[in-house]
Amino acid sequence: MSIPDYQSLMLPVLSGAAKCERSVPELSKDIADTIGLSQSEQDQMLVSGRQRVLHNRVHWAKFYLTKAGLIDPVSRGIFKSSVAGNALLATNPAKISVETLKSFPQFMAFYQPNSTQAESIMAEVAKVEITNSTPEEQIDNAMSTITLALKVELLQSILARDYVFFESLIVDLLVAMGYGGSHADAALKIGKSHDGGIDGIIDEDRLGLDRIYVQAKRYENNTVGSPEVQGFVGSLVGHGATKGVFATTSTFSAAAASYVRHLPQRVVLIDGIRLTELMIEHGVGVRSARLFAIRKIDDAYFSEDV
Repeated sequence: MSIPDYQSLMLPVLSGAAKCERSVPELSKDIADTIGLSQSEQDQMLVSGRQRVLHNRVHWAKFYLTKAGLIDPVSRGIFKSSVAGNALLATNPAKISVETLKSFPQFMAFYQPNSTQAESIMAEVAKVEITNSTPEEQIDNAMSTITLALKVELLQSILARDYVFFESLIVDLLVAMGYGGSHADAALKIGKSHDGGIDGIIDEDRLGLDRIYVQAKRYENNTVGSPEVQGFVGSLVGHGATKGVFATTSTFSAAAASYVRHLPQRVVLIDGIRLTELMIEHGVGVRSARLFAIRKIDDAYFSEDV
């Protein structure tokens, strides 16, 4: 018997999570025993050799079920079926798939574009196609899917923390990008000001020859409009500053984006999607789980001219 794909595993995962609090390894073992997977099939690894195929597919099944509100996290690595998940199981579904999950508003808000940052990201996940692709294309598409899912998880992790953590995150990001000198120096200036619309000040260079003024708004759904950006710019003018960074976990309105393009001051707007991109690029809040080296023929080595 072959290992089921992640959509085929959605119903067993939800059913298992309805019995008691579970972890992916524990639930994977129960599912394997129930459907009769051999030990060799249970032990089958991904090409990377870093994770079992079954565990990987159970994880992705759980990921989508969670986004539909059918599974609730209990603690790190532990989860259980939610009230909505139990209600779905009470209907005795023959199977659960992505199409099933689309009937849940919470999943559609996560899966389709418009409104929030996470929705826009997950809309890109839906566009990723792997079938009929070359091996290189499949790798690129898989990496796109993983990265897009990571962006969603980053935003959700940020929103689960308070504004103090968000300001600290901005410190870490700016320092990782080469601003502010040391983290200690930057932390002394970020999150301390709150003066007239300014959340902090950070040195642009290690010598402190110029400064960047920072505003950080931890919003879940609120769009940052031009009045808030204008207020920030007014604060810059009041301080005689010429450079500013306005970061948010949400989005900026078209009017706000247009407004900053015509200013004598240099103001950079960082929305939720751009924030997660910068965090991934500069290694803030993320770590490398796997590294792959793809080998290709060295044509020069086999050239007759060598």
